[in-house]
Amino acid sequence: MSVTAVKEYFRAFGLADRVMEFTVSSATVELAAAALGVAPARIAKTLSLRRGDGCVLLVTAGDAKIDNQKFREFFQMKARLLTADEALRLTGHAVGGICPFALPPGVEVYADESLRRFATVFPACGSGNSAIELTPDELTRYAAVRQWVDLCRLPGG
Repeated sequence: MSVTAVKEYFRAFGLADRVMEFTVSSATVELAAAALGVAPARIAKTLSLRRGDGCVLLVTAGDAKIDNQKFREFFQMKARLLTADEALRLTGHAVGGICPFALPPGVEVYADESLRRFATVFPACGSGNSAIELTPDELTRYAAVRQWVDLCRLPGG
């Protein structure tokens, strides 16, 4: 998949024109925040984690870190990120552009409560230089979030 596939995905909802593409990289939280001119915490990073032969996606605030104990208790497995090759194969998106949109069937998306601190957040859109601004409710709807979870900790927490 690519930003083109994500735009096509959003076209069905009338939102393709909200996908932003930058002339600079937005492949990391820090780069995305700089490209958008927002606090890094408002970047909705999508973590791709191994689950059996597949994966799950966890969308978190840019400043959040997985709490390994909470993750293990919820998913009954250790949190292990996919390799770059696995991520591309299982999500259809390359590292730096992994997002919760236009996914292959069977990929479950979870959203972390750390995102609900903000009126809007900015997930990537399938490339290392794209994003879309969404409210948490829009994220739930358009990313087909299976469930909101509390699996992360914030700085100082």
